[in-house]
Amino acid sequence: MNTETKQNIPVTSGKESSATGLSALHPIADLERGIERAFDRLFGRRRSSLTSWADFPVADKFFEDFEVRLPSLDVVDRDNDILVRAEIPGIDKKDIDISLTDNLLTVKGQSSSEKKEEKGDYHRHEISSSSFARAVTLPGAVDSTKANATLKDGILEITLPKLESSKRRNIAVQ
Repeated sequence: MNTETKQNIPVTSGKESSATGLSALHPIADLERGIERAFDRLFGRRRSSLTSWADFPVADKFFEDFEVRLPSLDVVDRDNDILVRAEIPGIDKKDIDISLTDNLLTVKGQSSSEKKEEKGDYHRHEISSSSFARAVTLPGAVDSTKANATLKDGILEITLPKLESSKRRNIAVQ
């Protein structure tokens, strides 16, 4: 496409689910604990060799200690459409923004929570928030006006119908 177009895709909901049971993120404390664990793993172990990389954390595992998680995205290229699935537990549909610019699909989301507890002289008030953004290049041109997004049980599914020129065709060998 020569001109850049942007289309927002509304999210609809299947069965409404609550976010109870999910732990709230505590950015400063969790960040501090994550850094400490990462440094312990990196520098606290004895290395048998300077060339041995077996004890170094894998990048995915390194970020687990910070309790920050980017949602996993699956892109399924089907005959007539492209299906994108994302795991986003605990995020309400009103807090999700999906946009499509040419063949770049962007999914953004945010969550926040506030907990108060008062018992006698004991007062606790915690506020936390988190956000994410993931972008994926689609394997073909899609019709953004017919795109559909649903959120059910923490799984976001975006169905993007392909344009006729992007549909898969079989070619017979002569």
